Amino acid sequence: MSFTESSSDVASRPLSIAGTPAATPLGYYSWTFGQCARDPFYIAVVIYIFFPYFSNVVVGDPVEGQALIGYLNAIAGAIMAITIPFLGAIADKGGRQKPWLAATVLLIGLGAFALWWVKPAGAGLSVMQSLAVLLVILVVFAYSEVFHNAMLPRVAPVEKTGLISGMAYSLGNLGGLSLMLFVLFAFALPGTQEWSFLPAQPLFGLDQSTHEHDRIVGPITGIWILFFSLPVLLFTPDGKASNLGLSRVVRSGLSDVLETVKQLKHYANIARYLLARMFYNDGMVGVLLFGGIYASGTFNWGSTTLLIFGLCTSLSAMVGAYLGGLLDDKLGSMKTLKIAVGMSSLILLTLVSIQQGKIFFVIPVPTDAVWSFPYFSTVAEIAYFCTNQFFAVFFVTGLSASRTLMARISPPQMATQFFGLYGLSGSVTAFLAPLLVATTTTYFQSQRAGFASLVILMIIGGTMLLWVKESQSDVAPREHS
Repeated sequence: MSFTESSSDVASRPLSIAGTPAATPLGYYSWTFGQCARDPFYIAVVIYIFFPYFSNVVVGDPVEGQALIGYLNAIAGAIMAITIPFLGAIADKGGRQKPWLAATVLLIGLGAFALWWVKPAGAGLSVMQSLAVLLVILVVFAYSEVFHNAMLPRVAPVEKTGLISGMAYSLGNLGGLSLMLFVLFAFALPGTQEWSFLPAQPLFGLDQSTHEHDRIVGPITGIWILFFSLPVLLFTPDGKASNLGLSRVVRSGLSDVLETVKQLKHYANIARYLLARMFYNDGMVGVLLFGGIYASGTFNWGSTTLLIFGLCTSLSAMVGAYLGGLLDDKLGSMKTLKIAVGMSSLILLTLVSIQQGKIFFVIPVPTDAVWSFPYFSTVAEIAYFCTNQFFAVFFVTGLSASRTLMARISPPQMATQFFGLYGLSGSVTAFLAPLLVATTTTYFQSQRAGFASLVILMIIGGTMLLWVKESQSDVAPREHS
């Protein structure tokens, strides 16, 4: 609430899911910039540029690199599983999310700058040191997401919650699209193509031979996340701070987690949903995480090709997020989510059916280039590229509907704690799914087998959604001794 806003102005605002007056449009639209700040980092670093570079160049072996990234995510997920629920409950007791959000954003930014020193052939940080930096970033990134998501039930009007959630993902993908366009035309393409609109050499004198055009995404995304987090930190209203001291807040938060576990029967619907999400979410995220790595190893795509691939996928996701938000408000979060998970499963099976010379597992296709464009030149590459665009649409629709459904079914008074558990439900299998990919890849010595294994998680999670109801839970009465 601003200093000039009267009580009558506050009372006249539409209600949020929490049952309190929603934020002003400035407040809830500023909240969407938290997603715009975070997603470009994940898109550029984790999915399309830095992780494939780390796998193929720093590690030097696509199979070993995919396995290492799988184990990295497994360890990160285990740490998240142990810590996230308690952080959420502590933040609920303290009453404010923004100080926690600011601290995590700062750490992500600093970690992103450190990626500049992850160089080929051990010239900078070693592989183990690089993995340690990436581990810290992944864990803190998950913390940031919990605190940001927990603000949604309080700031967005009930009738616009799906739209606001979808707009946030749409903005995030627009940010990723913009950032990768800049990297592509400023650093990756110059010197590789004789196109008149390109600089003759990469900007700032970057040396492509030492993969500086890959490593620069670290510092750039670090600056990005720090800058675009400012709207939510400055203009989105925070919860009211409690009068409890820090030690009491921590003790009370830990106690609340244990009490919630004891009252699990009361929150059975939420528990079923979170259990389902543990499976389908990590399967879907895994497709996005390993899709670029899989394509890089299968089709020998370099960083420039992956950048173009990522740009187009982000554009598809941006459209999907907006349309998915509208669908959410029209059909409800649950129906939208079931559609998204079902379609994502089918599309993953289509993706792994595509390899050079074959589509749909058995149909042979020419391996010669079908056009003069230097990227995505074979039938199989074009098929993979186009199929992935459909996956992006349904994937981000599922992400948005998942968050909105959590906001709709959880008790508003316990938003951060339950969004902490929501984060946990994406973290428990955040080590199981990459571990599944890593072990399957290693056992079969096949990227294809490892990538395909993710469909198991989506099918299990999608089936479990049949037992979840879209109805809000109330707070369970506390037991007194």
